[in-house]
Amino acid sequence: MAPNDTYLTTEGLRALEEELQDLRNVRRPEIVERIQDSKEAGELENAEYEKVKSEQGFIEGRIKELESMIQNAIIIPDHSNAKQKSSVIELGSMVKVQRVGGKKPEAYTIVGSTEASPTEGKISNESPLGQALLGKSVDDEVEFAVPAGVQRFKILTVR
Repeated sequence: MAPNDTYLTTEGLRALEEELQDLRNVRRPEIVERIQDSKEAGELENAEYEKVKSEQGFIEGRIKELESMIQNAIIIPDHSNAKQKSSVIELGSMVKVQRVGGKKPEAYTIVGSTEASPTEGKISNESPLGQALLGKSVDDEVEFAVPAGVQRFKILTVR
């Protein structure tokens, strides 16, 4: 994994491309117009002008960030329609795990950090659990440290 690589699902890449298009085609022209309006009104030293210039800097920075992420995107395979179970956990794998001693299994999809959303069941390959799961198989137990202590999970299924 190169330092600039961005692991994305096809859906995640599409979302970044849409955000980039919005910033380039909608937000950037709006900011330019607001700056021009401030200049025409002779308001080059007021708080509104400074706010708009700051917003412009944020938008331009986000555009550069998105361009870099898209340029360095590595597409994660989609395992959601996989008919058969996989033997080894990798990026894109859908896993069901259970905390050792726990009662309720948890399901996760392993994604890149850009798309991670634990509340939606998407965990990053860079998270402690994600790192522990990569390369493991069904019936393996993984152990990893978190601030609250050591966690142990058993892998129930991999797809």
